[in-house]
Amino acid sequence: MVGHALQKLIPDAVFLSSKDGDLRSLKDVEEIFCLHKPHTVIHLAARVGGLKANMDYLGEFYYDNILINTNVLEACRKFQAKKVISVLSTCVYPDNPRYPLTEEQIHNGPPHSSNYPYAHVKRMLDVQSRAYRDQYGCNFTTIVPNNLFGTHDNFHLENSHVLPAIIRKVYEARKNKTSAVFWGDGLPLREFTFSNDLARIIMFLLEHYNAREPINVGNIQQISIKEIVDMVSEIYNFQGEIIWDTTAPTGQLKKPSTNKKLIQLGWKQEDYTDFCVALKEVCEWFENKYPNVRGIE
Repeated sequence: MVGHALQKLIPDAVFLSSKDGDLRSLKDVEEIFCLHKPHTVIHLAARVGGLKANMDYLGEFYYDNILINTNVLEACRKFQAKKVISVLSTCVYPDNPRYPLTEEQIHNGPPHSSNYPYAHVKRMLDVQSRAYRDQYGCNFTTIVPNNLFGTHDNFHLENSHVLPAIIRKVYEARKNKTSAVFWGDGLPLREFTFSNDLARIIMFLLEHYNAREPINVGNIQQISIKEIVDMVSEIYNFQGEIIWDTTAPTGQLKKPSTNKKLIQLGWKQEDYTDFCVALKEVCEWFENKYPNVRGIE
């Protein structure tokens, strides 16, 4: 998803997918780096999923992601990449932090139990970046977005994040004239960042950020899950029944972050795309592409 957004900004860069090699294999990764010899690396690769996928595949998420991150950064070091930006997630923050989430709190306690393996792996990506910087002088840094959404997202009902799952459920409920069922009570508040915005932020940070500490980069506007369901229902003119399954996990009630460091570098809050505008664009893209979208086809 973010890769597609970056392609619009830097079309001449090398973009890789799983078809180009298995990043869990150091041999495959080194072959890729030997072929392309990159001077700058934007590390977006990960095995990701929503709440259910994280709870169902705890060991697999840990194993796959620890290998991916370890191999990619080792190849960046070995092939002397001049700069590397790796993407973390707000799930790295402890379960009981001070709000808003500030970067120095990342390692101050265990993460939420629902996705602790993935969260710890992302923390280790920060640790590995710092260790390579301290020992080898590598210009490796990390960024922390919040919930990302955009075109080319994964819309699988079990393995996707919350927003694409909502879009698909509402659209298919309208299409099939059924009710739409969602986990929890809809009250949790989340921050969402449009993938096109993250791509622009990454390009901004390639020029303006070289510190060893992670930096929060997400849009800090909070919106409830229920509000999003209502907005998507309005976009699709869905008039059917909406059911909240309160026997299912709800997740953390809120996890507001601060992007103060990013703003101090020169990014502006108004540089983020308005959430309603971005959501409508993604919903229209999904409807036009359906069913030929990732997670469905």
